[in-house]
Amino acid sequence: MLMPPKVKKRRGPVPRHPFDVEHGTETGALIPGEDLQTGHRHDRYITAYHGTAPSLFGKVMGHWRGVAVHPVEQTAFVDVGAGKGRAMLLASEMPFRRIVGVELHPMLAAVMRENVERWHLLHDTPPMRVEEADAMTLRMPVGPCCLFLFNPFDLVLMDRFLERLTKQFAGREGDLDLLYVNDEQKRLIEEEHPRFKLLWQGRVFLSHADRDADKATIRHCADGLYVTSGYEDCSIYRLGAES
Repeated sequence: MLMPPKVKKRRGPVPRHPFDVEHGTETGALIPGEDLQTGHRHDRYITAYHGTAPSLFGKVMGHWRGVAVHPVEQTAFVDVGAGKGRAMLLASEMPFRRIVGVELHPMLAAVMRENVERWHLLHDTPPMRVEEADAMTLRMPVGPCCLFLFNPFDLVLMDRFLERLTKQFAGREGDLDLLYVNDEQKRLIEEEHPRFKLLWQGRVFLSHADRDADKATIRHCADGLYVTSGYEDCSIYRLGAES
């Protein structure tokens, strides 16, 4: 049985992020993983939903473009655990070959579709597709891919997902770059998946506007469960050939 996110009683609406105010989208809120149950066997591994800060996204993409070997125009952008689709919309401002957002929760996926449709009305974008699906069933696009992960799931599912990616990209070494925001499982990658070669690692600070927006969202949606430090630790990897 599919279940919507639990609605907690709060005073007033969720504070709108400046991105949504500017673009008329709805990508805000913070929803803990325990409130994103769908009845799927992978529910237990979900972390949380929280929209990617635009300043964070821009800086991480800047670091990626500094190490990328394939032109952006030849590369597909894939956001796993895309939530309401903010990272997809931000990616559409770059000339990616195509953009894919993958989200397991049906209500988040529905909001993402609405955001993408609204965005299409006002922006000239690359082809964009929303997939309501389990990441473990995802078929990655042909050709070079830029895979975006904002810490979507815990160690167990991350391990399985990386193993699946390695099999999917057999014979396509160098075609997969992984952009990992809030890289909690980076030790897993280093110790168990050495074919993912580290290209860059660092701490990315949010703009003042994004930091203030995140504080307001956390205070409203999950006060006491989460805090914001004003930065995210991030890593960029490339899947290489077996040594």
